[in-house]
Amino acid sequence: MHQTRREFIGTMALAAGSCALLGAGEQGEAPASIDLGRQMCVDDELVAENTLRRTFHRPRIHPASPVLKPETAIELNNGIMPAACPFSDGVVYDPKDRLYKMWYIAGYDDGFGYATSEDGIRWHRPELDVVPGTNRVLAPIPGYIRNGSTVWLDHEAKDPSERFKMFAYFRMGNGLWPRQQLPIPRPANAERGYAFTSPDGIHWSKPVQTGPCGDNSGMFYNPFRKMWVYNIRTSDSTHGRVRSYREHPNFIQGASWTKKDVVFWLAADERDLPDPVLKYRPELYKVDCVAYESRMLGLFGIYYGPPNDIAAKGGYPKTNDLLVGFSRDGLKWDRPDRTAFIPCSRQKGTWNRGYMHSAGGGCVVVRDELRFYVSGFSGESPKQGGGIYAGASTGLAVLRRDGFASLDAGEQTGSVTTRAVTFKGRHLFVNARVDSGELRAEVLDERGRAVLPFSKENCVVLRADRTKQAVAWKGAEDLSRLSGQPVKLRFHLRSGELYSFWVSPERSGASHGYVAAGGPGFTGATDTTGA
Repeated sequence: MHQTRREFIGTMALAAGSCALLGAGEQGEAPASIDLGRQMCVDDELVAENTLRRTFHRPRIHPASPVLKPETAIELNNGIMPAACPFSDGVVYDPKDRLYKMWYIAGYDDGFGYATSEDGIRWHRPELDVVPGTNRVLAPIPGYIRNGSTVWLDHEAKDPSERFKMFAYFRMGNGLWPRQQLPIPRPANAERGYAFTSPDGIHWSKPVQTGPCGDNSGMFYNPFRKMWVYNIRTSDSTHGRVRSYREHPNFIQGASWTKKDVVFWLAADERDLPDPVLKYRPELYKVDCVAYESRMLGLFGIYYGPPNDIAAKGGYPKTNDLLVGFSRDGLKWDRPDRTAFIPCSRQKGTWNRGYMHSAGGGCVVVRDELRFYVSGFSGESPKQGGGIYAGASTGLAVLRRDGFASLDAGEQTGSVTTRAVTFKGRHLFVNARVDSGELRAEVLDERGRAVLPFSKENCVVLRADRTKQAVAWKGAEDLSRLSGQPVKLRFHLRSGELYSFWVSPERSGASHGYVAAGGPGFTGATDTTGA
């Protein structure tokens, strides 16, 4: 029987444990473990008392953007719909080769391109043997054109030949425009999805056909549930484009689904407001998800219009912005800020005029910053003058590490107190900007009394702007004596911003949380080094 979204989430909550979907209030006074990852200040999940002000932040566009643009023959696409950007696809940092790796759409509706970089800014297109003389990682499939795809680096793959995983959607076509010119002979199926595995991200296995899906479908791994998730584009009369959900512990086995296996998952809602100029009902065009620190991070592509036929006739891209969301389990999502996280410019003549897409893997962690690789469409088509899917390039947006939101104080000191938490670590760290102010911390028992010597008065004052700062107290080497005990943490802040806190087992500050698509200094899916 087909489940509703409410029934689906309720079933999953029971399977995962009674606290999987419950907030702090619903869990009563049960202490929350903070052993996994940095605890970001994006919501009140761990907050008991707060006099600080929450501010949401947005990344800046790197001045090198676009870092990849159409240049090769397959990317230029004979002057029709040139493209060189992730259409989800994937951008990761591979610690094995110490390289950034990008999979991208090379010429709209055409190729699966591959590029590498030593610094994430300057990209190289290696000549590969898949289609000699090109950087294609998949040969064209006769009678079909590509659309959405996701590539994933699986650090925990037991079989080395499955270290990389890919989902790709194909629809019937010959790459010619307008699309009404169908291929001859016509394929038996109008559209299909395929799952692939690879040892190196270049040479892929024979495709395994998936169940029914729509364009811009994708996939991700949810380590909190230890499930591979197929993130399937569907639609309904109420919301238009929506997302449906299929999960399975095995990537390839999970590809074999039927309509009965797929349940409604996510959609735009009443808090997603129309663009003030376009005035169409917003729809959820896509979502890319990844584990980052103690959360699942979601980049929600919200579509504001105009309809395809209007944009195609006008020769300009559709308007999509990227908004951000967070989840503790990957099922139930919170999108506290409904303004664009990475907006398209909406300006003619810019590389990111419209149709903004995120990359599979979400972001790369590079020292003190998060790097988001995104696609932007200018609408510029050399042979057509303008095109709905033309002029696609890869841009780079940069955010402070953990910098999605901060709790802020002005000249008057304020504080935030957690509810009861437990930890096994020994060293408290914060990500804070207090170079013009100060931060102190104290540890309280469950009745709100200071646990000596971890008092506010004994705390060594922090006055720096750093994404990893150790908190220390006079008369105490570390927090080891409090291991496993329910305590509360209180942070006193003046003229500063608090982004996250965590307790690490090591002096290095390793959070043991997830690191999205990786980054220099990390050896796998989690931060074990404090890089």
